[in-house]
Amino acid sequence: MEQKIVNPWTWQDRAGFSQAIETTGVHKVLYCAGQASISDEGNPLHPEDMEAQILQCLDNLETVLKSAGYSLANVVRLNYYTTNLDYFLSSYQSSIARLQQANCRPASTLLGVERLAYPELMIEIEATAVK
Repeated sequence: MEQKIVNPWTWQDRAGFSQAIETTGVHKVLYCAGQASISDEGNPLHPEDMEAQILQCLDNLETVLKSAGYSLANVVRLNYYTTNLDYFLSSYQSSIARLQQANCRPASTLLGVERLAYPELMIEIEATAVK
């Protein structure tokens, strides 16, 4: 499988995402449900700490990906759903570094929502991966 990043501008580079990704030679596609800051038992983690919630979402996403034989490098799309856009934007830097280290620069959408599954949750991340 090959991935071609399509970025007609450069501003998105600071945010660590791509405007589009073209994939060729894809044999499998994995559609992941939104991953939140949830424990192995299904309980919310890290109330009121956006950065910790973002990183927990990524931990949970990586667990799902690995269970299916994928890694963050296979992710071509991430959708972010947050209850607080400003807090998300001020807390997102550590996840950019983590995604870049995994060679993951997906097409992304950031959406503000009123509420997630539990009131303590501030972020949920949905992914699509290809192999």
